[in-house]
Amino acid sequence: MPEAVLRHVPRVSPELLAAYADQEAATVYEAAGACGGMDHTIRPIAWGQRMVGSALTVRCHPADNLMLHAAIAIARPGDVIVADVGGLLDAGYWGEITTVAAMARGVVGLVINGGIRDRGPISELGFPIWSAAICMRATVKRTAGAINYPVVVGGVTVHPGDLVLGDDDGVVVVARERAAEVLATAKARASKEADVMERLRAGELTLDLLGFRRTLEGLGIHLRHET
Repeated sequence: MPEAVLRHVPRVSPELLAAYADQEAATVYEAAGACGGMDHTIRPIAWGQRMVGSALTVRCHPADNLMLHAAIAIARPGDVIVADVGGLLDAGYWGEITTVAAMARGVVGLVINGGIRDRGPISELGFPIWSAAICMRATVKRTAGAINYPVVVGGVTVHPGDLVLGDDDGVVVVARERAAEVLATAKARASKEADVMERLRAGELTLDLLGFRRTLEGLGIHLRHET
């Protein structure tokens, strides 16, 4: 029996997405309480790419990309397609054709726990993708799945409309309801880190600035202050 496709779900506002544009994934992950960071299997297909948008979640049958085509058809500008393909890596669920189609709809990126192909042309187009594999093998288009229901990708449960941010360090997901709160914490954290950087450049040590010297001493390791 075919699973449902939800066309209308709440999304993060364009203004809030824009406010995340200069945030780093690792900083947002820490600001969210060390939550939402996808595991190392979800990697950028090209260095230097960045993405922030609202999750359009997709669940596909293994080696079948029919629901990705359906997701493109209902996508809105600012969406990030987040796809669970059932763990089968040896198929290219996404390629240059789907990239061009998605870009025309205003989709700003793809996160997928399967394979993609046409990495070169996609990179030239500047479309950001984080995937678990690169594979040229073809897919079929036969089986119904789900759109805009929760999926698990990279060890993180992603709900439709969640904020998705990606950079060279990977992908972090922030619950839509927490997006404003986490942004404020991330900005404060970034400001504090900038101050730490200045003090490090002036010669202070991470051991002292971050309190690690006390930890070492508690373990019986005593280091002299070097001049």
